[in-house]
Amino acid sequence: MVAGTWTAAMPDDPLTRTAYVNARLLDPASGLDASGGIITNGESIVDAGPGIDGTGLPKKTEIIDCGGLCLAPGLVDIRVQIREPGEEHKGTIESAGMSATAGGVTTMVCLPNTMPVIQDMSGVEFVARRARKIGLSKIYPYAAATKDLEGAELTEMGLLAEAGAVAFTDGDKVIKDAQVMRRALTYAKTFGLIVIQRPEEPSLARGGVMNSGEMATRLGLTGIPAVAEIIMVERDLRLVEMTGGRLHFSNISTGEAVRAIGAAKARGFDITCDTAPPYFALNEASVGEYRTFAKLSPPLRSEADRLAVVQGLADGTIDCIASDHAPHDEDSKRLPFGEAAFGGVGLETLLPVSLELYHNGHMKLLDLIAKLTSGPADVMRLGAGQLAKGAPADLSLFDPDQGWQVDADELASKAKNSPFDGRPVQGVVRRTVIDGRTVFVRGA
Repeated sequence: MVAGTWTAAMPDDPLTRTAYVNARLLDPASGLDASGGIITNGESIVDAGPGIDGTGLPKKTEIIDCGGLCLAPGLVDIRVQIREPGEEHKGTIESAGMSATAGGVTTMVCLPNTMPVIQDMSGVEFVARRARKIGLSKIYPYAAATKDLEGAELTEMGLLAEAGAVAFTDGDKVIKDAQVMRRALTYAKTFGLIVIQRPEEPSLARGGVMNSGEMATRLGLTGIPAVAEIIMVERDLRLVEMTGGRLHFSNISTGEAVRAIGAAKARGFDITCDTAPPYFALNEASVGEYRTFAKLSPPLRSEADRLAVVQGLADGTIDCIASDHAPHDEDSKRLPFGEAAFGGVGLETLLPVSLELYHNGHMKLLDLIAKLTSGPADVMRLGAGQLAKGAPADLSLFDPDQGWQVDADELASKAKNSPFDGRPVQGVVRRTVIDGRTVFVRGA
């Protein structure tokens, strides 16, 4: 689908003024959904609203007619694996940036499970420095919650936060020891930081490759029960209650977990959570005849769980949607199902698959865009995801209705392991702007 052009690295004249007019403005942070325009000057938004139509502007202002398409804050994706350093054959900061900007994502937060692990100041600074040099999507790093992601000894969270780490997680590994998790929440609270957990009780999930149930039995595959997620969620909610810490759950995939989190929120717990498009758009039937692109972690669940995740997004229990972008090389996926790697790419399909919630009538468009912009930005306390005066000029111009079919081989991502390969979708990003610079434009 790509058929676009990228412009990276070198910034434009910082005094360049641009007016984006004739757009449907979508700004969930302010509740704005109206026809109008945006004026940017250098890296910042200087005005936005219904009254901006391109008249009365200085002569040197560049005017871009948006043709009535949707103009929203750039998407904020808080769960991305970039693979650099250490596994550049799967993905790089540059390939992630190209994939992200083709999908309207202007800000990413990357997991620390690189080689070496992001757990010291040099690792944090490397990611930020490389992203700035490449000049595509902004990338903020998580740092490891425990040293070497081994779930035993805590990292120096305070120093890492000062270096630029936005939160702390063991990535795709669970912090399985309750005492370690208790200490992590307590330590993070001291510095006003957040701990991220991808909930799955490891002994119940050990050896499993798909969701437990009739289909796993029919295929002769070892299952991962939904209760593995629920047990870890309920344990960690108790630890939040004990410590008063701040916790975010990633990749929620079960109805019971959604309900437990909703009940805890109602009690005032300082918790948030996200899910990813596969868990509201696909179910375990997508595994089909051992389709390894559909081997994800957590696994695709039952149809009842999928519908519960949809409801959790609609009623606000689930705060945001992340891509869970996990690129793998061909050799890691073209294996027997039980041996293939978990994970799928998702940056370029994040918006169009999420738009299914709007097209199917589950959510209003502005509410959906909130899950992709202001919602994740608020959770991670990032200065992104809004069209306010003075905010970074990070924008995504998209057509919510144009249909296309996902073809994994045509994605900009270095890896092609999309669980949505072959799926008809609606929603095409036309232009991506970062700090006032157009970094991606898609052809007609």
